[in-house]
Amino acid sequence: MRQDLMSLPKTLAVDVARNLVMVARLLDEDPEQAYEYSKIALRLASRVASVREAAGFAAYGVGKYAEGLAEFRAARRMTGSAELWPVMADCERGMGRPERALAMAGEPEVQRLDKAGQVEMRLVAAGARRDMGQPDAAVVTLQSPELASNSVQPWTARLRYAYADALLAVGRETEAREWFARALEADQGGTTDASDRLAELDGVEFVDAFDPEAEQADGVEQADEAEPRDEAEAPVSGAGDAEASADRDGEPRDARGDGGDAGLRETPEARESREPARDEERED
Repeated sequence: MRQDLMSLPKTLAVDVARNLVMVARLLDEDPEQAYEYSKIALRLASRVASVREAAGFAAYGVGKYAEGLAEFRAARRMTGSAELWPVMADCERGMGRPERALAMAGEPEVQRLDKAGQVEMRLVAAGARRDMGQPDAAVVTLQSPELASNSVQPWTARLRYAYADALLAVGRETEAREWFARALEADQGGTTDASDRLAELDGVEFVDAFDPEAEQADGVEQADEAEPRDEAEAPVSGAGDAEASADRDGEPRDARGDGGDAGLRETPEARESREPARDEERED
């Protein structure tokens, strides 16, 4: 339990602590739900610094930057700590005020930050430069001893990734690819999508093998290939009539030629055999 919760009655402190635990657990996977838990904790103990800080991060997570900034300021007044300075500056960016974020990067509070906090502040300042339409200045802002260092720290992957993205924004694609690769080397926890960005630069396109829509489309295509075409299934015009009108000996009329009328024609021998009979009739 956080030290500042110890000032609360035991039962209340337990209830507040449970809500803060849920905020921390859901902040990444379900920020909306985390925000709801933070509001409960805030109603229970609004004068506790850790509650105001958690409420600030929850509001920040759902894009409520003005609300988040107010909570961070309250927590900072209670503790006197400067550790929230970078995220406060990023709230200014989120509210569409990058110039204020950039001004905060030059304040004395930055010198009170630890190394991780200073790197975070540099990231925010570079983002503010890009917000202001100064991509080249963003590249320069990120150039630092921390970026040049070969040691891997918790913030190394994010710093290298931001630098690669800034390089890409100014058209330095070859260098960007190199830094995305270096970000991937340092990204042991999978905090960035450096691998996807590298693949994109290399022209590689990934297809989700478990995409239900893609599987359904494949099934339709396979069914189309397996089924015969409609034209092949449909009988040729007249074929059914030919079968229905077959002679008693089983031979269809069409097999005789001339649409089945050949059986009505008279052969030459039959005509010759009747010629004498016709002459005799004329003599009579």
